[in-house]
Amino acid sequence: MQHVNPRYLPSSSCDRAPSGQIILRDGTTAAIRPSVPTDHAALQNFVERLAPESKRHRFFSTASPRSAVTASLCDSADPCARLTLVVTRIWDGALRIIATGSYLARDERTAEVAMAVDDAFHGKGLGTLLLERLAMSAIQHGFVRLWAVTHTDNLAMREVFRESGFDMQESCEGGEVEVELSLIPTETTLARSELRDRIATTASLHPFFHPRAVAVIGASRDPRSIGYRLVGALTGNRFHGAIYPVNPRAAEIAGLQAYPSLAAAPGSVDLAIIAVPRDLVLAVVDECAAKGVRAIVVITAGFAETGAQGKQLQDRLVEKVRQQGMRMIGPNCFGLLNTDPAVRLNATFTSAFPPPGRVAMSSQSGALGIAILAAAQRLQLGISSFVSVGNKGDVSGNDLLQYWEEDPATHVILLYLESFGNPRRFARIARRVSQRKPIIAVKAGRSQSGCRAAGSHTAALAASDVGVEALFHQTGVIRAETLEEMFALAAGLSAQPLPAGRRVGIITNAGGPAILCTDACEASGLTVPELSARTRAALAAFLPSAAALNNPVDLIASATPEQYAQAIEAVLKADEVDALIILYVSLMAADVSPIADGILAGLAAAQESNAPKKPVFICWMAEGDPDRSFTLSGETIPAYRMPEVPALVLGKAASYAEWRARPCGVIPDFADIDLPLAREICATALAQRGSGWLTAQETRAMLTAARLPLLPGDIATTADAAVALAWTIGFPVAVKLASHTLVHKTEIGGVHLNLADETAVREAFEAIRARLVQDQNLTAMEGVLVQPMMPDGVELMIGVTHNSLFGPLIAFGLGGIHVEILGDVCFRITPLSDCDAAEMVREIKGYRLLTGYRGHPPADVAAIEQVLLRISRLVEEIPAIRELDLNPVLALPPGQGCRIVDARIRVEADVPG
Repeated sequence: MQHVNPRYLPSSSCDRAPSGQIILRDGTTAAIRPSVPTDHAALQNFVERLAPESKRHRFFSTASPRSAVTASLCDSADPCARLTLVVTRIWDGALRIIATGSYLARDERTAEVAMAVDDAFHGKGLGTLLLERLAMSAIQHGFVRLWAVTHTDNLAMREVFRESGFDMQESCEGGEVEVELSLIPTETTLARSELRDRIATTASLHPFFHPRAVAVIGASRDPRSIGYRLVGALTGNRFHGAIYPVNPRAAEIAGLQAYPSLAAAPGSVDLAIIAVPRDLVLAVVDECAAKGVRAIVVITAGFAETGAQGKQLQDRLVEKVRQQGMRMIGPNCFGLLNTDPAVRLNATFTSAFPPPGRVAMSSQSGALGIAILAAAQRLQLGISSFVSVGNKGDVSGNDLLQYWEEDPATHVILLYLESFGNPRRFARIARRVSQRKPIIAVKAGRSQSGCRAAGSHTAALAASDVGVEALFHQTGVIRAETLEEMFALAAGLSAQPLPAGRRVGIITNAGGPAILCTDACEASGLTVPELSARTRAALAAFLPSAAALNNPVDLIASATPEQYAQAIEAVLKADEVDALIILYVSLMAADVSPIADGILAGLAAAQESNAPKKPVFICWMAEGDPDRSFTLSGETIPAYRMPEVPALVLGKAASYAEWRARPCGVIPDFADIDLPLAREICATALAQRGSGWLTAQETRAMLTAARLPLLPGDIATTADAAVALAWTIGFPVAVKLASHTLVHKTEIGGVHLNLADETAVREAFEAIRARLVQDQNLTAMEGVLVQPMMPDGVELMIGVTHNSLFGPLIAFGLGGIHVEILGDVCFRITPLSDCDAAEMVREIKGYRLLTGYRGHPPADVAAIEQVLLRISRLVEEIPAIRELDLNPVLALPPGQGCRIVDARIRVEADVPG
């Protein structure tokens, strides 16, 4: 593959809409949006509030600008010419503009940028956030540079430019400095943007998990009510802070003094739990803002989950929260908890409080959250914190991932997901977090089809769950099929190191469980290798002759605690083993405790011998003692009841370890792709015919613009033209129907091969035409595609289908007419990295055909990967492309590349982007 430059995708362009919430450096929030003409009065008020020095830096005068100037800043109708973003927030009891930033086109490639921040909000990162959003919008509208002029003593603004991460040039003259920023994103740009986002998000969520005082608004004296249970959960689990029940008709609740209003509560309140009737929630939010509350949890239901009217009310709630600078969990949620012994926060309406541990969890289901906490408590799974996100009106799973990424108490993250709010942002954050901490997810709704009738091979192959599977695979998220499996994975990954490889040693005292465990290991992609002669000799020194010394090591039913201990030490020391599974089936109740002690003794001996640290899992099938826990030197060794479970856990742990060890990959840029031409082809087709499939000629022109390797050939609209093309190409040739409305051309006699002379070409053209006349469908014929006969090679398929949630999905697999029957296809979400493309090619079962099989030459794999990467770039840049099929793509020997034989592209009008 030719050398290509890496392409860095700015997070803001992928993750956020132009309007919405921003999080300031201090963790408070505000709203940002493009200006509109009705902002004129508020914007004039904003500039008049600026201190003289701030006016001088922004407008080069200490006087307020004329009304006409501020009016011009309210015109953002054409972002290709100018754009102003305004940041608003409730301040001093009114909604005010607190910051603004603008760009104005100087030429087609350069825009002048300027910003101003209310003096009361300096030092909160608003200038940086504005510059970031303006830069992303400028990029989207074709600008490649931002230019600014300011005073040399405007150090704060110059620092904003420097810290942006964009390549910057400064030139000083007199008391002014000109700044030019290149808008080509770099690794530094991306890293600094992500760091700012992570720091701000973490700061904004801190009051939820570490409040000094909690108010329960809607507290009740009725023991059956949620308001009573919330107070009881806080007091019963000994929250280390002040608790303020708020109820205008109660003097005391659950032994605590109650207050008639939040304003009457003494001291400040960090966290408010709201459990009042739906129609009172917005007024309560205003009370929280007046009290200076930073974090609220809305337990109350009746919002977006109930339909359109509830959604409108939720939108008003979210807007109010953002304008007041707060963060909100919910509505329609179960609450949150933090088991940190210094906090002991149970802000839920269940008394279940799991032991402290290393596992954090987010659940979209409140009812399931109750069951999850009860299960964690029963299984003694240590939890660091838990959040029921409910409707995700504000705080989402993406925010929590960033918080837990930096949380030293959290080592493993569990997610129960029913939907994705922003999968692009999830992908970016999860990929980064997974490099440090495992994320285990259960995604409900796997069986919903939700797909329209497929119009291409790719769409037919892309089942409803394919996007989720691809997303998790690319981001390192470990998918659990059930809640039981999620807990099993959590126990294993929170307590044991990742395996260095896939080789598993098994020690047992019974043959049946060992066979089941071995089968499960192989089904999970693990190997159970034969032990070395050295290890077998070590085992033979203390085991009876009836014992099996291979792998699994069968100690037989009469195994003693000492034999278990010695066998564990010997196998853990073996270089040929990366992990150990210990199986025990009890015969007599009296044997159970001694064997458990023997297991711990063996693990301790291996530890003391400085053997390499390897994961160990136990299958404990002991009558009368099913829930025994194993702890050694403060470390828990996971114990499971069935022999297949540790194999499943180890298999997914090994896959995760391999994902972490692989290179991150780069998203390549291709300077030779003619994107303006590709956009023009798309726009012309949409203007002429609207949404639909491109013509054969348009399709070939689009792929040529992307510098994709088309098989030579052209479209002929008459028999004479087809003959002329055949003579130019050279016989024998193939003649195929060119049509953007008919998919399966072979079914209507639309493909004629090995045509050796011009007579055969004429007959093929007329036969195709006659068939369409017979079918009364001649208008479907655009002509015929005349191509040389294909050389020998492997037929592949590369395609794209658009998922309404995840965006473009790229498919790769064996092609030809049997593509849907074979179904040997893998999918990934764009944009593809070079590692994604390489992995896709090697993932399909048919990859052996590309490596040289039974005397056939290998294929040019690098050329196939480049086609995948170019298609990824094309559909990312032109979102109007909704489906694309390249089938077949002929894989040729190394150095000869590959050839696209047939292609179809469907475009759609009015697609954002």
